[in-house]
Amino acid sequence: MRLSNVYAHRPTRFFVQLHSTKTGNPAQEAYCAGFEVEKWRCTALADHLIDWLADYALKEDELRVHHGNMYIRLKEAAIRIYTSNKYKKRGEIGEILLHAICREFFGTIPFAPRVFYLTSSNDVVKSFDLAHVRTIDGKCELWLGEAKFYEDTAAAVKAAINSITEHIDLGFLRSQKLILGPQVSKSLANYQEIRDLLSTQTSLDELFDRAVFPILIAGESSAAKKTKRADDVYKAEIETELIALSDLISASGLASKIKIMLIYLPLAEKSRLADEFDKRLKGLQL
Repeated sequence: MRLSNVYAHRPTRFFVQLHSTKTGNPAQEAYCAGFEVEKWRCTALADHLIDWLADYALKEDELRVHHGNMYIRLKEAAIRIYTSNKYKKRGEIGEILLHAICREFFGTIPFAPRVFYLTSSNDVVKSFDLAHVRTIDGKCELWLGEAKFYEDTAAAVKAAINSITEHIDLGFLRSQKLILGPQVSKSLANYQEIRDLLSTQTSLDELFDRAVFPILIAGESSAAKKTKRADDVYKAEIETELIALSDLISASGLASKIKIMLIYLPLAEKSRLADEFDKRLKGLQL
């Protein structure tokens, strides 16, 4: 894919890839923030989320940043995430994580930034948590994702299954086409192809054939809580946790309808990560 200049630039790679199985449905991916001085890198992960703030929250033309506007652009991005003090149960951290991993490891680019579906109360209307595109063998592939930032990973998977099931409903997808279509940037190399896929005249069967539905599960892991370094033992334990989550998706029957990629990000301290991210976000909003 010929990237727009702004999307050719990405933050320095941060996540450690622990597992990757691209065959099968769902495909399985696991990443980790890593460890430092025998501790899970919570504050470093919060910093990395801020690194991705502008890429996640700003439109393509707003990402043309220079030394004269970089602060105001970052402040604008921070305000668009959320301004609520009730941040513990919000899902934006999961959405930024999904955005970052898809951009960082799969080379996707956004065609409809999620933050522009906000109501006046700073709540997000029902929509996919991620709307990206990438080109494979000359054809565009839509990535329509769901992210869950929970303590309980099994509960997160069940919630994601429910959300995706609602999202692939005939009526919902038709409305999403009307929402997402006008958001597509004309500067994208595959602009017309994407618009055609999102046209109300295009069969949803064709959209399903050309779409990947990534599901990010960011939740607390018993392995991450007790581990001091990302060694082979830790990787094996994470793979076991990943397979258990994948089995829940398989049992739901969802994978018989759509192409799913399960992305697992084990956390040692979900609540602390939310606190660290909120401190940084609120600091930018002042």
